[in-house]
Amino acid sequence: MAGVNLLSDQGYRIDGRKPNELRRIQCKLGVFKQADGSAYIEQGNTKVLATVYGPHEIRGSRAKLLLDRVLVNCQYSMATFSTGERKRRPRGDRKSQEMTMHLKQTFDAAIMTNLYPRSQIDIFVEVLQSDGGNYCASVNGATLALIDAGIPMKDFVCACSASFVNDNPIADINYLEESSGGPELIVATLPKSDQIVFLEQNSRLHEDNLSKVIDLAVKSCKDVYTVLDQTVRDHVSELSNSHGWDH
Repeated sequence: MAGVNLLSDQGYRIDGRKPNELRRIQCKLGVFKQADGSAYIEQGNTKVLATVYGPHEIRGSRAKLLLDRVLVNCQYSMATFSTGERKRRPRGDRKSQEMTMHLKQTFDAAIMTNLYPRSQIDIFVEVLQSDGGNYCASVNGATLALIDAGIPMKDFVCACSASFVNDNPIADINYLEESSGGPELIVATLPKSDQIVFLEQNSRLHEDNLSKVIDLAVKSCKDVYTVLDQTVRDHVSELSNSHGWDH
C-alpha cells in the first residue's frame, strides 16, 4: 500500500473528498417489521443493518439478570459476502467478538438503563458490505434502530473515524485509507454534550498531532448527528402524515 498517495497535492483524497469531508450517508428507519426497531445505513460503500428487540424478559440464564438496570445484549456480525475476501467469517471470530464488546460498552453508556430493571434489550448489527468504518456505521445504525424501537437514550450516539496523512487530519476513512498502515482513531460521542463514550486508536500517532485528529473526529460525529437527526425527523413526519396525526 506504500505506493498509494492518499492525499493529492491539491488536497483531495483518492475518492475525491476533502480531508474533513464525510462519505455520503444514507439511512432509513423501520426497515425490518419483525423487530421492535430497525435501521439500514450506508456510509460510503459500507452498508449495515441494525435491529433491536426489547425491552423483554431475560432470556437464558437468570444469572445475567441485573436488579437495578437493563441488560444490554449486543451481537455484531459480518455477512460472508461483505468483503472481497470471501472467507468464512463465523459469528464467533475474534474481530466480531471484539466489536460486540465495543458496541455493548458504547450503548451501556447511552441507554437509560435504569428505566428497565430486570429486563434485556438486544441489539443485532450485521455488516452487509464492508468498505471501512464498520464500527462507526454499526453504532450509527444501532442508534437509529434504538430510536425506532422507542428506547430512551441520553442522546444520539454518533461515531466517526479519523486519521492523519501528510500533516493533515482526515475524517471518516474508507477501507483503502484504513489499510494504508497509517493511524486510525475511532470515536463515539454523545454530540449534544461532546461527551466521548468510546475511543480507540490503532497504530501510532505522535502526541503533537493527537488533539487535531481527536478534534476532527469529534466534529465529524456532530456532522453525522446532523444527518441522523434529519433522518429521524423525516421518519416521524412521514409516520404522522400516513397516520393522520397532528404534529
